[in-house]
Amino acid sequence: MKTIRKSLKALVLPALAIATFFAFKKDPQDNAFEIAKNIDIFTTLYKEVNNYYVDEVNPNKIMRTGVDAMLKSLDPYTVYISEDQIEDYRTMTTGEYGGIGATVGTRNGKVTIIMPMENSPALKSGLKIGDEILQIGEVKVTGKNQSDISRLLKGQPDTEIELLIRHYGSTQTEKIKIKRERIKVDNIPFHGMVDEGVGYIYLSEFTQGAADGIRKSMEDLKSKGAKSIILDLRGNPGGLLNESVNICNLFLPRDLDIVFTKGKIAEWNKTYKSLRQPIDTDIPLVVLVNGRSASASEIVSGVIQDYDRGVLIGQRSFGKGLVQSTRPLTYNSQVKITVAKYYVPSGRCIQALDYSNRDDQGKVSKIPDSLRRAFKTKGGRTVYDGAGLEPDVIIEKEILSPIAQSLVTKNLIFEYANEYALKNSQIKPAREFALSDADYQAFVTWVKNKDYAYTTEMEKSYKDLIDAAKKDKTYDLIQNELNTLKGRISKNKEADLMTFKNEIRELLEEEICARYYLEKGETEAKFDNDKELQEAIKILKNPAKYKEILKKK
Repeated sequence: MKTIRKSLKALVLPALAIATFFAFKKDPQDNAFEIAKNIDIFTTLYKEVNNYYVDEVNPNKIMRTGVDAMLKSLDPYTVYISEDQIEDYRTMTTGEYGGIGATVGTRNGKVTIIMPMENSPALKSGLKIGDEILQIGEVKVTGKNQSDISRLLKGQPDTEIELLIRHYGSTQTEKIKIKRERIKVDNIPFHGMVDEGVGYIYLSEFTQGAADGIRKSMEDLKSKGAKSIILDLRGNPGGLLNESVNICNLFLPRDLDIVFTKGKIAEWNKTYKSLRQPIDTDIPLVVLVNGRSASASEIVSGVIQDYDRGVLIGQRSFGKGLVQSTRPLTYNSQVKITVAKYYVPSGRCIQALDYSNRDDQGKVSKIPDSLRRAFKTKGGRTVYDGAGLEPDVIIEKEILSPIAQSLVTKNLIFEYANEYALKNSQIKPAREFALSDADYQAFVTWVKNKDYAYTTEMEKSYKDLIDAAKKDKTYDLIQNELNTLKGRISKNKEADLMTFKNEIRELLEEEICARYYLEKGETEAKFDNDKELQEAIKILKNPAKYKEILKKK
């Protein structure tokens, strides 16, 4: 109780001091008066809860709950970063950390190596995809969450860590010692030629150095004969604003307006211009986007679209037009606050959700189409604000079949790839590798006794039909027909492994290639079946079509 009272004193006294300071404001309508009043209410409320609540109160937990709830009421991006989270935050912005260089996750209740990085300490020590981690140092990992495991694995470069592991397919455990290194997450997991004259760059996030990485990739691709470029921003959640500005500058001349921000205070009313020497202002360009392309990804995509500098292909982007800035707090903590909205050169803001207006349940609605405004690109094409970016060429999003979704979520595709790698020491290069019919049949045999239960749309409709028949009191009359239909649905479901053979085989090939060629191999294995990528190649190989898309309509 003494510890809690001390914590209470530490929390309440500064708050009361602030309240007293603001209380000198005599105008009750002044915002400072409202701040002081509510801080006073909060501190006295906390005091009463601490004194009289039936159980012991944990100051850190209850305060964190209150802070998180307060910030969540504003938007999902305004967040409190405690002292023990600072390192994770730095990793997000810089892409650097001290560790073993491997993505680790839980598969079937086991802490598993998901993807080691190339030339990483993890890979050098012999860790492979599918290996199970049982213990980190003296700590058993059973029951630990993702963040706990991450913290245990991270540490200062050149420090040693001992892992107790079990290689996939083995019953024996093994202790291995790994020396942590300074890990730099590559924000360009792949760049290369995808067709004659067509270069491809995949940017996964906008961490420090992203623009320089794109520049180097472009120079490399042009030296290999690239006459056009595909920039893949699908699934890219964004990151640093200045990196998005610098990436735009690679394709646009100096001294152009790239993006401007507007906030409540004057210091956030800024215009960002292209200040560097571009690498190529004429090379044909396609940018790939989807519903998970957000923030900085949308700045780059929106700028390219507004200047008619390239063609956008894919699905409508996420719609995050908000800018965050971190502010220091006491005790080495920080708060990341939404300070402004950003606007691309045409003047549009692509923010899709209006966090300033919520319904009675506190839910946020999308900006209605009736309030969306039309803007013009440099060449006179009409574009709209308020709902993300609409691509110039829309490719319908592919949705996995229920059986494929089940095989993925139940980790059976992941596990079979491990089995395959255990039995095959090598495969062809990722872009040439293909499972034969015999290989696929081996998977069908392997998976037959596994649990991959799923519900098809037909089964859902059949249940609705049963319910409707019982409600209408006609069930007894058509029961035989319904039973016949049920049998046919079951037979169709049994055949799903063959009906969706091509889709499942593609997933298997991608996962298997990752076992031999890591993330680059997994990326290359997707190329032939990637509709957006193939459409981009098709348009770039047809200059007349490319120019037609960018013309005023």
